[in-house]
Amino acid sequence: MTDMKPWAFELEEYIREGEPDRARRAELWQVAIGLQDVDGLTPSQYLLDTAKEHIEGELSIDQVQSRIAAYYQQRDERTQAELESEEADVVSSRIAEILGERAFTFSPSELKSIHGRLFKGLLKEAGAYRRYNITKNEWVLKGDTVRYSSWNIVPETLEYDFEKEGAFSYQGLSKLEVTRHIAAFASGIWQIHPFCEGNTRTTAVFIIKYLNAMGLEIGNGPFADHSWYFRNALVRANYTNLDQDVHETNRYLEAFFENALLGASHDLKNRYLHIDWVGDVNATGDGEMHIPQVAPQVTPQVLRLLDVLGDKELSLRQIAEALGLSDRKNIMRNYVVPALDSGRVVRTVPDKPNSRFQKYRKA
Repeated sequence: MTDMKPWAFELEEYIREGEPDRARRAELWQVAIGLQDVDGLTPSQYLLDTAKEHIEGELSIDQVQSRIAAYYQQRDERTQAELESEEADVVSSRIAEILGERAFTFSPSELKSIHGRLFKGLLKEAGAYRRYNITKNEWVLKGDTVRYSSWNIVPETLEYDFEKEGAFSYQGLSKLEVTRHIAAFASGIWQIHPFCEGNTRTTAVFIIKYLNAMGLEIGNGPFADHSWYFRNALVRANYTNLDQDVHETNRYLEAFFENALLGASHDLKNRYLHIDWVGDVNATGDGEMHIPQVAPQVTPQVLRLLDVLGDKELSLRQIAEALGLSDRKNIMRNYVVPALDSGRVVRTVPDKPNSRFQKYRKA
């Protein structure tokens, strides 16, 4: 794991030990603590020490939360730093709790419930949709703001996005296509910004739970080490300024999720996301940073498929005939899907993977 913070090194020891239950709890805490960075919050040493006791099985998560509550109740007068640490400690413990639960329902109500559980007692409007419009000055936008959804249509807009996602079929998609679709969905619900504060942490927890519910394991590294990048990538995915020739792009968010879901190793640097970033030798002509891609291994089957395709667009039946094979499931599994994952082959009808008009061609 790169760019690891000191607290993450301490928790990483439990993962390296290899004891499954401890490793799993340590991963949850890494994500929970790492996500506080989206708002510039730093958990206390007390939280870290208490988390270790939970990882080692000496405390339940309820006992952890009771200890944290008691710890801050002893302090009648607190500095601003202590107030921020309190929020970081409390929310971290709640994220660890929620991510450790298997229960999940894909709905706006679940998103709302997560926000309420995370920020109860910390935000006056925890678990409630905002009732005013908001702007936020963003460093990556030189002080400009994303245009968030109007407060009076937040429920309807969320319902629309969830209905659209619920009707979407992942069947037949390559892992890369799944990753990019998830990035787009996360970007959409974040742009709505349904809550007064805490939207990024709520969105992250919801997306992790959603991915786990679909049987997808998400690496803890990106959220533990690069949560501020995650937020900035969401900003860039939802910002356009035609006068400055800046356009919304999912490329940075896709890089984040490719690291998390595919084990890619994109360089997640926040400076690459700044709209004035001019890049270096890896910069593209439009002044944006080109994110290096990890070249997947090319199997003999993929090479053979590329040879068969040439400069043509072929259906699965035509590919089977050209290969001299009859088992189309085998062709999809060993030829087409790996080629799609590698980015060397694309669908001619990308929005409908199972379309009867579907064909494949070289990228």
